[in-house]
Amino acid sequence: MRRQAASGAAGDAGRAAARVADSADCTRGRSPCPCRLIDFCAVWDAGVFLASAARQGAPSGVTGRRLNEAETLNSVREDQFQRLEAARPRGLGHGARGPVLRMAGPPPPWACTAILLCALSLSGAIEIPMDPSIQNELSQPPTITKQSVKDHIVDPRDNILIECEAKGNPAPSFHWTRNSKFFNIAKDPRVSMRRRSGTLVIDFRSGGRPEEYEGEYQCFARNKFGTALSNRIRLQVSKSPLWPKENLDPVVVQEGAPLTLQCNPPPGLPSPVIFWMSSSMEPITQDKRVSQGHNGDLYFSNVMLQDMQTDYSCNARFHFTHTIQQKNPFNLKVLTNHPYNDSSLRNHPDMYSARGVAERTPSFMYPQGTASSQMVLRGMDLLLECIASGVPTPDIAWYKKGGDLPSDKAKFENFNKALRITNVSEEDSGEYFCLASNKMGSIRHTISVRVKAAPYWLDEPKNLILAPGEDGRLVCRANGNPKPTVQWMVNGEPLQSAPPNPNREVAGDTIIFRDTQISSRAVYQCNTSNEHGYLLANAFVSVLDVPPRMLSPRNQLIRVILYNRTRLDCPFFGSPIPTLRWFKNGQGSNLDGGNYHVYENGSLEIKMIRKEDQGIYTCVATNILGKAENQVRLEVKDPTRIYRMPEDQVAKRGTTVQLECRVKHDPSLKLSVSWLKDDEPLYISNRMKKEEDSLTIFGVAERDQGSYTCVASTELDQDLAKAHLTVLADQATPTNRLAALPKGRPDRPRDLELTDLAERSVRLTWIPGDDNNSPITDYVVQFEEDQFQPGVWHDHSKFPGSVNSAVLRLSPYVNYQFRVIAINEVGSSHPSLPSERYRTSGAPPESNPSDVKGEGSRKNNMEITWTPMNATSAFGPNLRYIVKWRRRETREAWNNVTVWGSRYVVGQTPVYVPYEIRVQAENDFGKGPEPDTVIGYSGEDYPRAAPTDVKIRVLNSTAISLQWNRVYSDTVQGQLREYRAYYWRESSLLKNLWVSQKRQQAGFPGDRLRGVVSRLFPYSNYKLEMVVVNGRGDGPRSETKEFTTPEGVPSAPRRFRVRQPNLETINLEWDHPEHPNGILIGYTLKYVAFNGTKVGKQIVENFSPNQTKFTVQRADPVSRYRFSLSARTQVGSGEAVTEESPAPPNEAYTNNQADIATQGWFIGLMCAVALLVLILLIVCFIKRSRGGKYPVREKKDVPLGPEDPKEEDGSFDYSDEDNKPLQGSQTSLDGTIKQQESDDSLVDYGEGGEGQFNEDGSFIGQYTVKKDKEETEGNESSEATSPVNAIYSLA
Repeated sequence: MRRQAASGAAGDAGRAAARVADSADCTRGRSPCPCRLIDFCAVWDAGVFLASAARQGAPSGVTGRRLNEAETLNSVREDQFQRLEAARPRGLGHGARGPVLRMAGPPPPWACTAILLCALSLSGAIEIPMDPSIQNELSQPPTITKQSVKDHIVDPRDNILIECEAKGNPAPSFHWTRNSKFFNIAKDPRVSMRRRSGTLVIDFRSGGRPEEYEGEYQCFARNKFGTALSNRIRLQVSKSPLWPKENLDPVVVQEGAPLTLQCNPPPGLPSPVIFWMSSSMEPITQDKRVSQGHNGDLYFSNVMLQDMQTDYSCNARFHFTHTIQQKNPFNLKVLTNHPYNDSSLRNHPDMYSARGVAERTPSFMYPQGTASSQMVLRGMDLLLECIASGVPTPDIAWYKKGGDLPSDKAKFENFNKALRITNVSEEDSGEYFCLASNKMGSIRHTISVRVKAAPYWLDEPKNLILAPGEDGRLVCRANGNPKPTVQWMVNGEPLQSAPPNPNREVAGDTIIFRDTQISSRAVYQCNTSNEHGYLLANAFVSVLDVPPRMLSPRNQLIRVILYNRTRLDCPFFGSPIPTLRWFKNGQGSNLDGGNYHVYENGSLEIKMIRKEDQGIYTCVATNILGKAENQVRLEVKDPTRIYRMPEDQVAKRGTTVQLECRVKHDPSLKLSVSWLKDDEPLYISNRMKKEEDSLTIFGVAERDQGSYTCVASTELDQDLAKAHLTVLADQATPTNRLAALPKGRPDRPRDLELTDLAERSVRLTWIPGDDNNSPITDYVVQFEEDQFQPGVWHDHSKFPGSVNSAVLRLSPYVNYQFRVIAINEVGSSHPSLPSERYRTSGAPPESNPSDVKGEGSRKNNMEITWTPMNATSAFGPNLRYIVKWRRRETREAWNNVTVWGSRYVVGQTPVYVPYEIRVQAENDFGKGPEPDTVIGYSGEDYPRAAPTDVKIRVLNSTAISLQWNRVYSDTVQGQLREYRAYYWRESSLLKNLWVSQKRQQAGFPGDRLRGVVSRLFPYSNYKLEMVVVNGRGDGPRSETKEFTTPEGVPSAPRRFRVRQPNLETINLEWDHPEHPNGILIGYTLKYVAFNGTKVGKQIVENFSPNQTKFTVQRADPVSRYRFSLSARTQVGSGEAVTEESPAPPNEAYTNNQADIATQGWFIGLMCAVALLVLILLIVCFIKRSRGGKYPVREKKDVPLGPEDPKEEDGSFDYSDEDNKPLQGSQTSLDGTIKQQESDDSLVDYGEGGEGQFNEDGSFIGQYTVKKDKEETEGNESSEATSPVNAIYSLA
C-alpha cells in the first residue's frame, strides 16, 4: 500500500487544488493543450478594470503518510515569454503602471476607482473612471485618440470626412484651422461637426465643388486643463483625367532592333496602375525579351516578326473612380529578311541566326548611360531597374559594391530587370550595379543610392501623472537625415510665448518639472521636422490628489485549512500613498509579531492557522487626506484525511476485490470521493461498484491490474491514497497456432462514435482494426481543438487493448475532435479517422497561473511575471489575469490591473521594498479561485554607505583579521549580499622588488562584522578598502587603511636543475625564490643516496644566500640521489623543491632485491654467454662459405660406387642455400640428388632411438650416409669425427 501526495488550501481557491497539477501540465510540456501567449492592452468601454481579489495558499503534494499537511502547490518550471515594457502610474498603494484589459461586460463598481493607475502604459491614452463618486475628483487634459492620415486623398463623388476624436475630463471642445487660419465652420452650410467629436463632415449633396476645400487642416481639442493638437492634415481630391486623343502611326522597326512603346499616362491623384493589353483586351505576354518598365513603358529588347501579330494599348486604372482608360493602340510593322513567320523556328536553338538576325552586344534602354543616382527615404522600398537590348536577349544580374545584397529584404522582379529592397535603412546606401550579358558580351550600369530619412522617434513623449510635489520629465527625441529640429509647444502655442512657469525647465529635447502642483496641468506638443517630413506628439502633465478608498468588496469571507499558512489582503487606493494597519475583533493593538507578520505592502500573513485565529480582521488605510477601512472574516476548517487507505492486493482472475477508502473531513465542506486507475480517471463499468467508502471489482480480469488511487477532495483541499492490484493469470496455455504467422502493426480503429454527452465528459466508442497476429496492448486517444492550435493533435489518455469504449474527461470551452491509435508489440497503427466535433460549455477558471514572481529589473520598478495558463485550463474566452500588488507593512491599499500577457511592470517604486503580489485568472464566465500571495521586491539601488570603524589585526605573515561596524539597513537599498574588502599590494619591504598592484577582493557574505583575509604576501605594504555589496553592485568605499605583513618563509627556489656530467659527480643549480617573503639568510640542501630499497644516510648542507650552485661527489657509480632544497629567512625554511639524479646507464639490470650486477657468478655467466655467441657466429660464417670440402669418412673396405663423383679424395662439395638443387629434389650427405617422391624417409638418416624430434617437430640427430641394405648395423655409421664436424653437429 502506498500513500500519495495530497493538497490543501488556505483560501477559497483550494476548491481547485486537486486539479492544480493538471493545470501545470501544459507548462511542463505534458498537456495535450497548447499554452496561450497573449499580451496586449485593452480597456473597458466604460473604464479601466483594476481587479482585486485574494487567494490563499494551497499546499501541494509531498510524499508521506499524512499528505494533506503539505504546504505549497506543485511548482512548475518557468517558461520564458516575450516581455513588453510598461511605464509607471501612481496611486494604488504605491506607484503602478502597466497594460489594462477591455472587458466584455460591465465592471464591478469598485473596480472603476483604480482606473487611472494603468493609464500611462497606453502611450498617451488615459481612461477616466466612470464611477460617479470619484468622477468629479479626477480630471484629465485632452488626448487625441483618432485622426485622419497626414496626406488625406478623398473621392470627389463622396462627402468629405476629416476625422478628429479626443477624450478628456471634462469632455473637450473642438475647433479647426485651415491653411494655418481659423476655420469658421458656422459660416459654411456644407460643413458640420459631429456631436461629441471634432470630425468634420463636408456635404456635397446640395452641390458644390470638392476642389474648393483642398488645403491643410489641423484639429484642436481643448478643455480647462489644456489643448491637444492633431497632425496637419493635407486634404486633396482624387483626380482621374481623361487620356488625350491622338492618332498613332504604325511603328516601323527592323527585326532584331530594340523598341520602346511609351505610355505617358495622364497625371492622376493617386497615380494610376498601368498595364498593357491589345485592343481586343487580350493581355500582352511578357518575358525577359518583352516587359513593362516601372514608368509604364513597354520595352522590346529585340523585336521579332511574331510581335506584329497584335497591337499594343496602354491602360490606366484609377483607384477612387475604379475606371480604366485606354490609350489608342500601337501597330507594329516589322521589316525582316525572312518574311515567313515559320512557327518551327521559335524553338530553334539559334532562332536569331535561323531568321537572319545579326547578333549584337547588350546596350541599356533604361536607364541611359553607365551611371545614375537615386534617393530613397528610410523605411520605404527601393526599386532599381535596368532594361537592356541585345541579340540574343541579355540576362540581367545585380550586385552591390563592397558587400552582398541584403538577402532578407532583396527580391528580383520583372524577370530580374528590377531589384526591390524593402524597408530601406541607412546601411542599404551605397553603389549597386546591374550587369547585362549575352554571348556577344556584357555591359553594366552603376546606380548610386542615397538613403535619407524623415523624422522617426527615438523617445516619444509619454503622458505624465504625478502626485503633488513630485518631479518628472517629458523627453522628445527623434532622428532623421538631415537631423530634425525640435520645437516645444504648450496647449498649441509656442513654449516661448507661454506664461513663465518656475517649476518648468526646458533643456533641448527634455522638459523637466520640479515640485509639481495642481496648477501645473497642461498638454505639451513636441514637433520634430526636417525637409522630408515631421512628427507631432501630444503629452499631458496631470496631478492626482485622492483620499484613501478601499477597492475590494466589504466583509469578504476567507476559509482556510487548519495549520496552513495564509495571507489577508486589503486592496486600497489613494494619493499620496496611504499607510495600512490591521486589527482583530476590534482590538486596539496593531497585529504584528508572533504568529502574525505584516508585509510592507500591507498584507497580513498568519504563519500557522489555529482555531483561535478565526475571527474578523480590520484593515485601515490612512493618508493626509483621510482614511478608509475594510473587514475580512476568517473561518478555519479541519483538513481532509483518509484514515483507512486501500491496501495492495493479489487476486486470481474471476474473483472479487474490494478497495477501502474511508475519509474524515470538515462537516461544513462538501466531500467528493473519486478513483483513478494508473493515474487516469477510472471508468466505472458494470463490473464495478463505487460506494462512499470503497470500490468493488467483480470478476477481476487481467486488464484490471494496475494502481488505484482514491481521491478525497473538498472545495479547499484533498487527500490521496494509492494501492496496487495484481491479477494472477491462468496456467500457461498451449502455444498459439498463430504464433508462427508473420506479425504486423494493427490496422487503424474505425467508426468512432461520441455518446453520453455531458458538460465535462463524453463516451468515445470505436471498432478495433485487425491486430495482424499480434494482440493489441493499448489504445491511445488523441484530441485536436480548433481555437489555439488547430490541426495539432495531442495525447488525451491511454486505455488497455481490451477496451473499445471509454469515458473521456473534458475541459470547459474546448471544441474537441478525437481519434484513436492502436498499439501492439510491433508498433502503432495509423490514426483512425477523426470523430465529430464536440464543444464543451465554458466556466470560470478553476486554477490560477503558477510561478508568480516579483523582481526589480531597475532601481525604480518591479516586474511581476508568471507562467501563463494553457488552453485546457482557460475554461472560457478572453483569458486574462488580474494582477494585484501592494507594499508590505505600509498599510497601503491593493493596486489592481488586468493584463493579457505574462508580465506586468510596476514603475516608480521605492528602492528595494517588499510587495505582496497576487495574480488571478479570469475569463468571460468569471474569475478563478482566490490566488495565493507571493512576496516580491522592487529593484535595488547601489548602497549609500560604507562600513565604518574598520580595524585591522595582523594574524601572521599571510593573513589579517578585519572588524567593522555594520551599516544601517536603510542605506543598503537592496538585499545585503556581503561586505567586501578590496586590497592590493602597494610595495614590498625588499628593495628593488617589483610587485603587482592588482586589486584583489575578499567577500564576507551576510550581515557579518568580522572576517579574515588570507593568502597575502609576507613582508609587504598593503592598502585596503571596505564596501557594502547588494544585488545592484558595490556601494561607496570606506576610508583606505594601510597595513604591513611581517616577514615569512620564502617560496621554493626556482628552476632547480640536477645534472650528471659523469659517474663521479652531480652538479646542482637553482635560482632565487620568486617570492623571498623576507630577507634571505641562506639555502638548505638535504640529499640521500638510494639503490632500490636501500637508502643511505641523509646529508645536510647549508649555503649562503648568494650561492646558487653545488657539486656532489658520488660515493659509487650505481646509486642514485634524492635532493631537497629550500630557502631560509629569519622566520624559517620555506617550501622545498625535490629532484632526483638521473638513473645510471645499466640500472635496467638491477632489481629491487639486490644489486646482481656486482656478483661474480653473474659476471661468469655473461662471459659464457658471450663465448657461445662467438661460436655460433663462427658456425654461421662456415655455413655461408661457398664450395668448402670436408672429409666425411675414413677409408673403407667397401669402395665407392661408380656413382660417387669424388672417389679420389673421399670428400664431397657442400653448398649453401644459394647453390641448392632444383625444387623438387633434395641433396643427401653424399651429394646424391633424390626425388621427393622416392622411398627416402627419416629412417634413411637414422634408426631406432638415435633419431629424435624436438618439441617443435624438427628433426635433430647425427646425419648418416645412406647405407646399402646388405651392410650390418655395426658398420652403419662411418662418418669422420673431426673437430669441424663436431662443431657442425653442435650447430
